[in-house]
Amino acid sequence: MKTLLILDKKDYTEDMPVFEKFSTRAVIIRNGKIATQHGNAGDYKILGGGVEPGEDLHEALIREVQEESGLVVIPSSIQTIGEIVERRRDIFDPNMVYVCHSCFFFCDAEEKMVETHMTESEIAKGFHLEWATPQE
Repeated sequence: MKTLLILDKKDYTEDMPVFEKFSTRAVIIRNGKIATQHGNAGDYKILGGGVEPGEDLHEALIREVQEESGLVVIPSSIQTIGEIVERRRDIFDPNMVYVCHSCFFFCDAEEKMVETHMTESEIAKGFHLEWATPQE
């Protein structure tokens, strides 16, 4: 996968153990608007989340989009954009390096929607599907 950007705080040493995480992000565009999770604080989040053990990136993308928005990704529409890599000292274990690979994909979704399955945190923050303009 092509690396689009590396965000590196360089606040760690090379001899520290690494905790590596992979997540997926879906760029779904309709009528010039992007499918997002919009929260009570006014924040917008591109749909997606963490890859679970045993999942490939496409499976995680489909699951996360459905859980967060109720949108059903059309598997044949998935196209790789690239990844953004974040490297920094882990906030939970300062003796480790945290490396997150956020893998971005263009995709389309079916017109029908299903029930969401958001986390308690997402529900508490009031996240909901919103089609937002790039300016928003």
